[in-house]
Amino acid sequence: MIRWYFINDMYAEIIGFYNCIRKGLTLFDNVVFSIVLKACSELCDIDQGSKLHCHIVKGGSPDSFVLTGLVDMYAKCGKVQSSHDVFNVILHRNVVCWTSMIVGYVHNDYAEEGLVLFNRMRDALVEGNEYTLASVVTACAKLRALHQGKWVHGYIIKIGTELNSYLVTALVDMYMKCGVIAEARVIFDELSAKDFVTWTVMIIGYSQSGYPDEALKLFTNKKWQGTLPNSIILSSVLSACTQLNNLKLGRSVHTLRIKLGLYDTTVTNALVDMYVKCGAMANGRYLFENLSYDDIIAWNSLISAYSSNGSANEGLMLFHRLRSEHLQPDEFTMVSVLSICASLGNHRVGSSFHAFTIKEGLLSSNIYVGTALVNVYARSGDAKSARVVFDEMTYRSAVTWNSMIGGYAVQGDCRNTFALLSDMIRESFEPNNIILTSILSACSHRGMIEEGWRFFYTMCKAYRFVPSMKHYKCMVDLLARAGRLEKSLDFIEKMPIQADISMFGAFLHGCSIHNRFDLGEVAVRKMLELHPHDACYYVLMSNLYASVGRWRQAYHMRELMKSKGLNKSPGCSQVNIDFENDCLKVSSIAVGKYQTTVEVVATTPHLLKRKSIFATTTASCCNNLLEQTESGHASKGNEDGEDDEDGKGDNEDEEDNEVREGDNEDGKGDNEDGED
Repeated sequence: MIRWYFINDMYAEIIGFYNCIRKGLTLFDNVVFSIVLKACSELCDIDQGSKLHCHIVKGGSPDSFVLTGLVDMYAKCGKVQSSHDVFNVILHRNVVCWTSMIVGYVHNDYAEEGLVLFNRMRDALVEGNEYTLASVVTACAKLRALHQGKWVHGYIIKIGTELNSYLVTALVDMYMKCGVIAEARVIFDELSAKDFVTWTVMIIGYSQSGYPDEALKLFTNKKWQGTLPNSIILSSVLSACTQLNNLKLGRSVHTLRIKLGLYDTTVTNALVDMYVKCGAMANGRYLFENLSYDDIIAWNSLISAYSSNGSANEGLMLFHRLRSEHLQPDEFTMVSVLSICASLGNHRVGSSFHAFTIKEGLLSSNIYVGTALVNVYARSGDAKSARVVFDEMTYRSAVTWNSMIGGYAVQGDCRNTFALLSDMIRESFEPNNIILTSILSACSHRGMIEEGWRFFYTMCKAYRFVPSMKHYKCMVDLLARAGRLEKSLDFIEKMPIQADISMFGAFLHGCSIHNRFDLGEVAVRKMLELHPHDACYYVLMSNLYASVGRWRQAYHMRELMKSKGLNKSPGCSQVNIDFENDCLKVSSIAVGKYQTTVEVVATTPHLLKRKSIFATTTASCCNNLLEQTESGHASKGNEDGEDDEDGKGDNEDEEDNEVREGDNEDGKGDNEDGED
């Protein structure tokens, strides 16, 4: 009866029947024990398995098959130490016994112990079979041990073991995970017959290793035509479509999913992720709304998409809905919402999420959440809080160091920036291009010319770093801000790469600081040559002429812009209203794709009286912002005594009137936004 249950995979019935007959019988043979142990292994029933172990010990004479069954049962139930203890009791170990213990180690993430045991098996002159060798190859894959994996592959060929489907799949998976894609493909192509599992592993490997085009080619290969994919393959193919931003093929896979009736959560999550990352937010949201709401992966995909495409409010509202549905956010959810806070520079909401991560225990154990928090505080200008989070982190990545150093650099705190850089190098992290940009920018704003040049040459020589356009732009800005404009222009002309628009913008910024109209005119003309159809540079040239009283030329540039049908981008404002303190705050002002943080506070009772003043201030800030953002720098504005884009000085009434006229003429959108 027990054997019949076993043949039909009725494992629960085996255990029930055994418990029933045990009431009348006291002695059982080893065959019964082996079958019941197999049932306990399949069900991962550690309680029943432990009781059965006691019965076996009381029986007094278990053979190697029963003891091997105990090794396998404990290993599959996650009790590796108990499995090891039983294994040590076995005196005469055959290949099945050794294999059971090796498989137990590997499947429970003790890959190193599995390799050590394999060497002990070879020392005992026991020859491994295909299952033993496949488990050893899997251990190498988990450890990313390519050298050992190649040795095992050679050993398999040497002893003449037949490369069946099980072994080939393990070898393909090992080479894929170790990054040797070509070798994995060679082994896969040597398979004479079509094997569904190996095909699946190959597609997954391509998709996860950054070869999405190869994954799609293999999926659509004529050799596999007629083979119906499962949920795992469709999820990997959708991931490849996401990486390639191939919405058309993704829709085709969606159609195939409907045709095959694969409506499980894994495929739906992959579809949501594909749609939102390919820009089809409406399709992704529709699928999400038809999902079971208890799947956190779909929530994470949608919140992350809102974070990436700039829809911050929608992302935060979705997180609030997630909490109202009584779902538990995980670390991926928190990284996404913290990224939203960082993009908004919203210190208050970021602090609330900080408290939430501590309460839920997501901060202490996760490097990504900690890094996201450091980034939030650093971007909000609170370097002190960022440093507290940074110091409390047990493990830090290069991104963590970048965020903290960038936070100090944005505030121009060169002392802490260089001190933290020294600590980073001491921790065996090499500076990268992001850190170089941050430090050069800090030196530029603080006027630390010598330190900036010294660091630039150290990076190029000591770390063999190849500067990019951003780094050359920082060096131009460093010289221009300090008034060394001729040297800055000479640096631009001698650069090994062609200067772009931002380079001349940085140079022009220095010209405006030091009132060098002659060199500024050269820079703006270069900018017009590079972007002849961009209206903002005509406005910039017009305002440059106006700043020195050359009204005819200023008017000519405005007319030239109009004749070409070019329009200046309208401004927009983001407004926070503090009802408790009865005030209105313009927290940020954006022009086109640029954004900066400006604070304009007006108490509510006087808001209507000062409406026109507020609108004019908003338009003026937008004009000032346009010049400074095109030069590639954060707005310091009137703190440094700079002239703004429209040539408006601090106390020059005549130029101020010209700015108002310019805004009425070309910047009506700015005023309208300010009034709103």
